[in-house]
Amino acid sequence: MTAPEAAPPSERTRIRRLAQRGHYDRATLHAVIDAAYVCHVAFTDDHGVHCIPTACWRDGDHLYIHGSNGSRMLKLVASRAQVCVTITHLDGLVLARSAFNHSMNYRSAVIYGEFDVVADALKSAALDTLMEHIAPGRSREARPGDANELAATTILRIPLDEAACKISSGGPEDDEADLNLPVWAGVLPLVLQPQMPVVVAAPRGTPDYVERWQNATVHRTAVDALTSTTS
Repeated sequence: MTAPEAAPPSERTRIRRLAQRGHYDRATLHAVIDAAYVCHVAFTDDHGVHCIPTACWRDGDHLYIHGSNGSRMLKLVASRAQVCVTITHLDGLVLARSAFNHSMNYRSAVIYGEFDVVADALKSAALDTLMEHIAPGRSREARPGDANELAATTILRIPLDEAACKISSGGPEDDEADLNLPVWAGVLPLVLQPQMPVVVAAPRGTPDYVERWQNATVHRTAVDALTSTTS
């Protein structure tokens, strides 16, 4: 027997348009966040509405952001202002036989709530988690932040208690009357893929995480070459 679908945690996270694409379980939410390096934080102040891109990472059931103490956004959201955080991965352009039915494949997440300020004693560990998100093993090699750098940095986290994901995948959904039109239909996939590292310094050789990045690049290049020769 399959487990029941998770319910939306609040009315503002309930997906109404194409509700079947909505996902409210933590596993899906974590996967969407963990695949991201950047989120967008929307908030309001006396000058209006703003939506700012910033680096992000997850630790447990919180999403983290960080920046300079002087950041307008961080100052405001640190005061417990309500925010909306979004993440989107674009996976493909869906080309249907009719213009109306064109669409996109994507994975997205929306998080509502308030940010908390991470205590000074926990800043170093939080930034280590960011380093590991960027490149597993990096936190054991890079110089950690010193007292002055940590003092100049604000780290905030928001709980994932009020969040929803929306995911679209698959091919075009044409109207039956359009199926015989002499028009190309299908999906143009999109991926974020690694490129060859640009070396600035390598006094101890190539770290494992850079080798993995290189191998992923070589593998992707080989797959692309094979695809082009067989298509």
